[in-house]
Amino acid sequence: MTALVDSHCHLDYYQTDLEAVLARARAAGVGRLVTISTHVSKVDTYRTLAERPGVFFSVGTHPHHVGEEPDVPVATLIDLAQHPRCVAIGEAGLDYFYDRNPRDLQQMVFRTHIAAARESGLPLVIHARSADEDVIAILEEEMAVGPFTAVLHCFSSGPELAAVGLRLGLYISFSGILTFRRSEELRAIAASAPMDRLLVETDAPYLAPEPFRGKRNEPAHVVHTARVLAEVKGVSVPELTVATTANVERLFHKIGRDELESGPAEAAP
Repeated sequence: MTALVDSHCHLDYYQTDLEAVLARARAAGVGRLVTISTHVSKVDTYRTLAERPGVFFSVGTHPHHVGEEPDVPVATLIDLAQHPRCVAIGEAGLDYFYDRNPRDLQQMVFRTHIAAARESGLPLVIHARSADEDVIAILEEEMAVGPFTAVLHCFSSGPELAAVGLRLGLYISFSGILTFRRSEELRAIAASAPMDRLLVETDAPYLAPEPFRGKRNEPAHVVHTARVLAEVKGVSVPELTVATTANVERLFHKIGRDELESGPAEAAP
């Protein structure tokens, strides 16, 4: 049976109960996870996490942290991404909601990550919040320079960014926000998007879906987002699982087939 993939989580945030979190993910039917980088300086942490079966990682600088890592060169990103279990560049992009760093610096670092994705052949994980117009402009400009693959992660933007992303060949990943009562527009975007461009994620430990909203999120909860996405698309959860897992394997083309080991309670006697 095909298992779900949590295409975007932050396992480094689980300081005391990581093994229990992974066991619950496996029990819920989540076979693989991609733990996403927020700091290039933490790459050793991500490598260590990815020594566990079923766990893969990315390398990059989140827009919240570009002030701490303003000048990581393309060559460094490409070199670090050579690790066999590094499957993506990022997350990188623009966040004008919190605006923690100057916008011109966010844009410069975003373009650096795009160049690294283009040159490495790995997909870029894009963070876009309250910055649709500039994200669209940069994506169109950079795609004209040369093609690259990417995913608009934790999609919560408007239909224009979704349309441009799809036209440029990008994927769209939905998080627990899709399950929120007031996310009608987001569900409409998901309904209109092609099935072969959709991913599911948690962004754990943030953005827990219903019925866990307001609590700490974890990879096991991706099943609730998958259920709502299946309803929106008019397919069964197993069909949605097969489709989104195939999309993950196509986009994150280095991702291996090994899956999370069963937790202690599930181990064979």
